[in-house]
Amino acid sequence: MARITGTWLSGPQAALPKNADGREQAYRGENLGFPQDGPGSLVGSGRRLGALMIDWVMAVGVASLITGDFFDGQTSTITLIVWFIVGVLTVTLFNFTPGQFVMGLQVARIEGPIRVGFVRALARQALLVFVIPATITDIDGRGMQDRATGTLLVRSR
Repeated sequence: MARITGTWLSGPQAALPKNADGREQAYRGENLGFPQDGPGSLVGSGRRLGALMIDWVMAVGVASLITGDFFDGQTSTITLIVWFIVGVLTVTLFNFTPGQFVMGLQVARIEGPIRVGFVRALARQALLVFVIPATITDIDGRGMQDRATGTLLVRSR
């Protein structure tokens, strides 16, 4: 019985993941085998948000060119469609969106240096449309869209 109640009675610190030697992880991605700094390290939410803003502004610009008006009622719907299509295509082909490229980020699979692929990119982008999955993160800073698809966002440079 003590094991069942031990994690919630011990407070939130008891639920943190432990390393093989029983200590808490020191940095984001340590238990996943990723480095602390430099290329290949997991990215914080600031860079993620910056890349998203760049992608979104680019999609607004393309949608404005399509509709011919910046504040047209259809611009927001077309912006979402452009953002979705560009996200799926670029992550499938290059493992990053244009905004992620500018910010020095890359979508990677947890299994290793393998391409993300169309199905994972499609599922990841579909979850990002709802915004909420990206705001709920784990101890490594991975959003629900990354956990569901087996991906994560790492620094490329």
